[in-house]
Amino acid sequence: MRVVMIGTGYVGLVSGVCFADFGHDVICVDKDPSKIDVLQNGGIPIFEPGLESLVAKNVAAGRLSFTTKTKDAVANASAVFIAVGTPSRRGDGHADLRYVYAAAKEIAGYIKGYTVVINKSTVPVGTGDEVEAIIGNICNSSNFDVVSNPEFLREGAAIQDFKRPDRVVVGTLSDKARSVMRSLYRPLFINETPMVLTDRRSSELIKYAGNAFLATKITFINEMADLCERVGANVQEVSRGIGLDGRIGKKFLHAGPGYGGSCFPKDTLAVTKTAKDAGTTLQIIEAVIAVNEERKETMASKVINAVSKDGNLSGKTISILGLSYKPNTDDMRDSPSIPIIKKLVASGASIRAFDPEAMQEAKRELPDITYCRDPYECAKGGDALVIITEWDQFRALDLTRIKELLNAPTLIDLRNIYSPDNMAARGFNYTSVGRPS
Repeated sequence: MRVVMIGTGYVGLVSGVCFADFGHDVICVDKDPSKIDVLQNGGIPIFEPGLESLVAKNVAAGRLSFTTKTKDAVANASAVFIAVGTPSRRGDGHADLRYVYAAAKEIAGYIKGYTVVINKSTVPVGTGDEVEAIIGNICNSSNFDVVSNPEFLREGAAIQDFKRPDRVVVGTLSDKARSVMRSLYRPLFINETPMVLTDRRSSELIKYAGNAFLATKITFINEMADLCERVGANVQEVSRGIGLDGRIGKKFLHAGPGYGGSCFPKDTLAVTKTAKDAGTTLQIIEAVIAVNEERKETMASKVINAVSKDGNLSGKTISILGLSYKPNTDDMRDSPSIPIIKKLVASGASIRAFDPEAMQEAKRELPDITYCRDPYECAKGGDALVIITEWDQFRALDLTRIKELLNAPTLIDLRNIYSPDNMAARGFNYTSVGRPS
């Protein structure tokens, strides 16, 4: 099947490459010539484990190509995906849909025969109706259907998530469009992947509801961690105890500095705006957003209190391990590291930092801190070492060496990757989240 992916950002590129690996002929389109130039020359504009080799494999097989020319790509396509960004709109927090609508208008002008236009971007309820109206103003209604097909890709595990998903959600009442969607995802049938066939509006809301629920789980366990610290309980034991309940599940129950990234912050905000427009409120989600914002301040205060009794970090150097919002990505969008570091700087600290992949992106948000080559250069001369992101390479540090490099043996572990007993035995002043010291 001839597939076109409009947008070569994270979702568009990963999805396009994986469809090509399924055996479809895929053309990825982007308005940014520099991005297309990088891809045509074998480069990858984002970091995602396994993606570079998968791109090379499918380009070599002739199933994957990249272009800036929408007209040539769309003209002979059976399926055209819209996978452009929907960032929070400045001023009101609604999803900014101008790129989605612009893509729909451009696609409409180039459709020749029956084409399924599939919205892969995360969009508010009713966006598919507007896309249908935009295309219908230009194109005969018998020549297209608009489908909602939300993505559920985790950065750092996106290829696995695409090829072995929990489910595929398809929002359309058109039997013809459903047939096309089944053909697109046929390779998943061998794994008996459920395909949720629903109406377009329900499909759009499934994406927002899913992200809002996961954000709620993260925020819930973070509040439980605060309670654990007050009453002398261990949040990891609490998490394990409730996570074994099949009604709750163990995923997204790890205490830490709060959620970030490209999805949860903007999607929780957007769904509350959608609710208000519809004349209702989502009080739980509004509370989740507020608590998550406070969480970053709380974590910065935890660091400050571990280093200074009076809250003044003047003359202190804080070494930071991990800048991306999660491991296995270079994504800095809404990363907890940004407000934490900014508060430490505002308290007078100098910052040394290391991240395996995100330092180039971090420099845009945090240009005035010192970036290091590895964890040990980062630790050298620090008055405390803070772990913000749980990269695997931080799980087995040479702690003897770390202790020798630090000015003081103070380690603040915001991801609970080390044992309090082991750290105490090694002579560290160790602080973690929601666990007895």
